[in-house]
Amino acid sequence: MTDWTIKALELANCNCNFGCPCQFSQLPTDGTCEAVAGFDFQDGHYGDVKLDGLKAVGLYKWPGPIHEGNGEMQLILDDKATPEQRAALEAIMTGEDTQEMATMWYVFSLMAPTKHPTLTASVSMSYDPETGIGSLKVPGIVETDIKPIPHIVTGDPHRISISLPRGFEFETAEMACGSTKTQGGEIDLLKNSATHAHVAQLHLSGAGIVRA
Repeated sequence: MTDWTIKALELANCNCNFGCPCQFSQLPTDGTCEAVAGFDFQDGHYGDVKLDGLKAVGLYKWPGPIHEGNGEMQLILDDKATPEQRAALEAIMTGEDTQEMATMWYVFSLMAPTKHPTLTASVSMSYDPETGIGSLKVPGIVETDIKPIPHIVTGDPHRISISLPRGFEFETAEMACGSTKTQGGEIDLLKNSATHAHVAQLHLSGAGIVRA
């Protein structure tokens, strides 16, 4: 099994209510899951292949809860990546060289038997931790905007984080509000408008979260 480790900023948006019931081992808000997740790989390797500075996106859609399967997925990989780097990112994000159920990528891939062809495109991501505002963009395919959850009375930014000490994606993430528009890819996200988003710093390997 090829050894790999990554550190990455993650921006994700799904169609659930703020906080996302999945994080609390509950059923999704409307019974289905539609999601996008972008990754800015600040540091990483897959075997001898360095992944520093690359970006990637996963688009996912399930007709019911994720754990019931029957979903579809499509990866979008940084056009700055070499063929070797693209192969490495695709392997990691489809759960190869990963212990069973150790990462969200393993689970998502297992639960999404329909895998559309991987795309290569320009991927841009930004996030300001001071304001809580971020964005993910792949021109002609997907665009996601993230901001703090608005306070129910005043509309002011409501900043809140959750901790998952035994999770398979992150240990701590900031909950947020996200909206996504898709076009041009194989997966259309139709329900992601002012819905759950989260922002997290990931540190993962083939064995799961790398804990301090």
